[in-house]
Amino acid sequence: MRNASKSEPATERASGVIAVTRALSLMEAFEVGESSLPLAELSRRCGMHKTTVLRLARTLAQSNYMVQTDDGQWRLGPAAGWLGARYQAGFDVNNVVEPALYELVKLTGESASFYVREGDIRSCVARVEGPQSVRHSVRIGERLPLNLGAPGRVILAFSGAKGEPYESIRSRGFHISMGERETEVSSVAAPVFRTNWNLLGSMCISGPSSRLTKTKLEKYAKSVVQAANKLSYALAGQRSAATPPVVSKWHP
Repeated sequence: MRNASKSEPATERASGVIAVTRALSLMEAFEVGESSLPLAELSRRCGMHKTTVLRLARTLAQSNYMVQTDDGQWRLGPAAGWLGARYQAGFDVNNVVEPALYELVKLTGESASFYVREGDIRSCVARVEGPQSVRHSVRIGERLPLNLGAPGRVILAFSGAKGEPYESIRSRGFHISMGERETEVSSVAAPVFRTNWNLLGSMCISGPSSRLTKTKLEKYAKSVVQAANKLSYALAGQRSAATPPVVSKWHP
């Protein structure tokens, strides 16, 4: 097999990278809950000419990553859904992560979520709603800022972010956020690791600040850290009993 990186001209490789980047940005243009978008809106969101968007959309449609509706609009195709299913399966969502979230909900009575990093954002890949009638809602697949909210701050801290509040987060092993990303929403999060103490993501509980006061968050922090540690050991295929906290073994 020939080495494409050596045989292909640099200009061709660069154009290929640009095409892939544009195709990905086109699929990422859809917000959660949007079934379809017109070509003009896709063009506006992606910052590309309509003819470029149309060419990319038609190319993606050949592999079922996008589909054109009867009224001429575009939506994500079944292949995009298959990718999402494979992505979640890679995190053992059904076998490991979701049971850990259910257990955390039982302990705290609040909704629990699991986030992973995707570039400069965090994505919710698993979620278990709490029993409370009033709760903070997050959809699976929702993309949120890294630098706002406890789960994102924890991911940044254990990715090696410098300065405060990240030094303190690493020292405590968890982070509490009150009204940082959304007014009247509070959360507490802790890191989750895979083998060799590589950061995988963060798990948290969240809810209305009127119920999740700072005192309650500090009380629940221990449960969140213990649940995150237990999940880390499960993902690494190790037993969590009689072992030190995961965070104590992390080194930037």
